Amino acid sequence: MAVACAHAQPAWALALAALGLLVFARAAARLALWLYAAFLRPARPLRRRYGAWAVVTGATDGIGRALASRLAGAGLGLGLVLVGRSPDRLAGASADIRTRHPSAQYIRDLDVGVLVNNAGACYPYARYFHELDEALARDMVRINVEATTRVTHAVLPGMVERGRGAIVNIGSGGASIMPSCPLHTVYAATKAFVDQFSRSLYVEYKSKGIDVQCQVPMYVATKMASIRNPSFFAPSPEAYARAAVRYIGYEPRCTPYWPHALWKLVWLLPGPVADRVILSMALDGRAKGRAKDARKKAQ
Repeated sequence: MAVACAHAQPAWALALAALGLLVFARAAARLALWLYAAFLRPARPLRRRYGAWAVVTGATDGIGRALASRLAGAGLGLGLVLVGRSPDRLAGASADIRTRHPSAQYIRDLDVGVLVNNAGACYPYARYFHELDEALARDMVRINVEATTRVTHAVLPGMVERGRGAIVNIGSGGASIMPSCPLHTVYAATKAFVDQFSRSLYVEYKSKGIDVQCQVPMYVATKMASIRNPSFFAPSPEAYARAAVRYIGYEPRCTPYWPHALWKLVWLLPGPVADRVILSMALDGRAKGRAKDARKKAQ
């Protein structure tokens, strides 16, 4: 009996071991769910689940154009209403998608099953807040906040009446993944609005059959991001769109292109260290942008 007691573990050690096992099991379960969502989970049947028509804003270029093309093709066959600020570029995007997907239709005043709020404005390159042009700041608020709010408000009543619909708002990893976004402050703040707007609408309308989602990509090789060549961490708009469509109708917030999720590892750094790393990257972008501006003025 004395030997058995000598080897008995104290209660606090057993409780600590149990807690560690629980934390490990939770982390393993979250990893398994993430792997399933990123690589194995099938896409929703959007046309059958939500309806035959989709509205895509900011559809003249980049992610919006790629998403519109993906929604029209890939077996989804959704009719499209394309929204953009440039009539010429909008006509070009429409013609291109018609050529790629002849079965897609483009007409207005139809019941909308899927809304993609992709239109957005950003800084030309990183800059301090006091260097920001007032007109650019106003444009970011008007497009990223006001336009997203107004288009959603216009589409929602029809979805509520039909008891189905999906709303996808394109946010930003700078507002939802990174701990800070220095030198892109106003842009990140407007995208933080999109994140909270989406999450609250998700809770508000889930019981009415409407799925609201905020997608939070990091870098994508677009003109807005000033990235010409796609890479592992900065995919082409088409590669991002393939991943994005697979996530529609699932989590209220997601990062569809799985390498972007690796940016979350920055949270493993102490806060001040993470801020310095992010600020250093932003300052590098600012220096390159200012040099480019200087070259243009010299020409």
